[in-house]
Amino acid sequence: MEWKVIAKIHSDFPTKFGIPRQSGLAENLKATVVFEPEYRVADAVRGLEDFSHIWLIWQFSEAVRDGWSPTVRPPRLGGNKRVGVFATRSPFRPNAIGLSSVRLSEIEYTRELGPVLHVTGADLMDGTPIYDIKPYLPYADSHPQAREGFAPPPDEHKLTVDFPQQLLERIAEDRRAGLLEVLRQDPRPAYQKDPQRVYGFSFGKAEIKFTVDDESGRLTVKEVEIR
Repeated sequence: MEWKVIAKIHSDFPTKFGIPRQSGLAENLKATVVFEPEYRVADAVRGLEDFSHIWLIWQFSEAVRDGWSPTVRPPRLGGNKRVGVFATRSPFRPNAIGLSSVRLSEIEYTRELGPVLHVTGADLMDGTPIYDIKPYLPYADSHPQAREGFAPPPDEHKLTVDFPQQLLERIAEDRRAGLLEVLRQDPRPAYQKDPQRVYGFSFGKAEIKFTVDDESGRLTVKEVEIR
């Protein structure tokens, strides 16, 4: 079967580090979905504006590899315990396919790029190929009583973020809320808890460097470097 890339997403994450662990966890994160030239047709999204959320079906483009493993080590289990690949959302799958539900905030119609989808809450790296877009249907897609297995909802307790104002002002104003959500949820790998280590990840044109004190539950931004 031939897969066609219909669009690519543009987000503030040039690498996988710092990306929320699931879609919707950082509701203020902004991104755009730009269709490939063949699919820049207004009629193709006619009626989509009536839906508040959409599904994105996409490729783990940085995880494509030959071969596969029947078990993986999920970060939620500390990276130490193996479970079946089909019991996880790991990118290391026989087919490197991802699925994300995001909020559709606007469809912008442009002369150069055709319809551009403005979305929030995406957990995708910049440039990720999109294979398909479908409307989210609450009556069919939401199952509040579903069991969560080994991946229960994130702890309601979030980190307190110390982000000096002079550093925060280096971030574009319309991107600050999303970045703060990412930091509150602790962007460190689940198995790294070194209070002395300075962690870092790229966000847009900035490099965010921070430390975390787990005893106090406090994340402190140390530097924001603009590239």
